[in-house]
Amino acid sequence: MLISPAFAQAGGAADGGMFVQLMPLLLIFVVFWFFLIRPQQKKAKEHREMVSNVRRGDQVVTGGGLFGKVTKVIDDTTVQVELAENVRVKVISSTLTDVLAKGAPVSGAGGGKNDAKSDAANDGAPPAKKSLFSFGSKK
Repeated sequence: MLISPAFAQAGGAADGGMFVQLMPLLLIFVVFWFFLIRPQQKKAKEHREMVSNVRRGDQVVTGGGLFGKVTKVIDDTTVQVELAENVRVKVISSTLTDVLAKGAPVSGAGGGKNDAKSDAANDGAPPAKKSLFSFGSKK
């Protein structure tokens, strides 16, 4: 026969072994943790705190983009929002995306001269928020 059989040779031992092979995976996990997972958890925590601190009189934006005023906090997960005069809807509080203005404290809870000034300056409208888009009349 002209063709001789070829046998596989034993490979040499790796220097770092398992540690060197797992190092890229560990590095990728660390990068994902600091750039994706950690900021997302921080943002979710801030949203939970914002939702839990919503109270009557707050100007809010719903998940559908509707502006309204919280008229009643029904329970931990549900609030009643007034979208227009005599138009009230129940909203799951986790769908609130932003609290634009904090409402005045309930009467007798420390209200005073400053509250009347802030209400007169606000005229019941959401505060002017610096953004690229402005939908509303400017005075």
